[in-house]
Amino acid sequence: MQWQQVLAFMLAVTPLTLIPGTSFTLVTQKVIAGSRRDGVLVACGTVCGLLVHATFAVLGLSALVMTSARTLTVVKILGAAYLIWLGVATWCSARRSPESTHRGRRRSLEPACRGRRRMPWAELGGFGQGLWSNVLNPRASSVYLTLVPHFLAPSHPVAPQIAALAVAHVVIVLVWLLLWASVVAAAREMLDTSWFRRGISRLAGAVLIALGVRTATAR
Repeated sequence: MQWQQVLAFMLAVTPLTLIPGTSFTLVTQKVIAGSRRDGVLVACGTVCGLLVHATFAVLGLSALVMTSARTLTVVKILGAAYLIWLGVATWCSARRSPESTHRGRRRSLEPACRGRRRMPWAELGGFGQGLWSNVLNPRASSVYLTLVPHFLAPSHPVAPQIAALAVAHVVIVLVWLLLWASVVAAAREMLDTSWFRRGISRLAGAVLIALGVRTATAR
């Protein structure tokens, strides 16, 4: 694969990356509610999810999901349910007492309301949320089925080419999310109040619920 193909792919995928979505929302909420490190964990989980989709593309599983109406519906429902659950839990986390995060003792808010049973992946925190929200996102899978093929050379093995494009994709996403995490962390230092944290958590929760509904109703 020539470097021109990789560069062209990076230029094509960058606008898609900059569109605010689930990972963008999660990074914002995690940094505001906890620390920049929590946002970094979401970013790392997100790029690991991209690598999962790239692996699926190499194995042909992504094509199976996108061409099978029943399988695609199951993935959409799972992804939508996860986002809606995450949104409700994030909204509920805003009710937590602000005293638990002041005097240098900030901790990432767990995505669950008190009294609720936590999901198995909740123990993974920001990393798990970034990973699962990406793995269960059909739109992320479609990138490797609709966009990536345009940058593959038929005369060369497919797997190494997809791997190269996946690495480029990871670099773009990781740089963007880490940059955004730093911006949010700087803003939090200036606007670090319990009202601001609760407001961001509720807004993030509402956005995640809306994204879940959009995922469920997308065709």
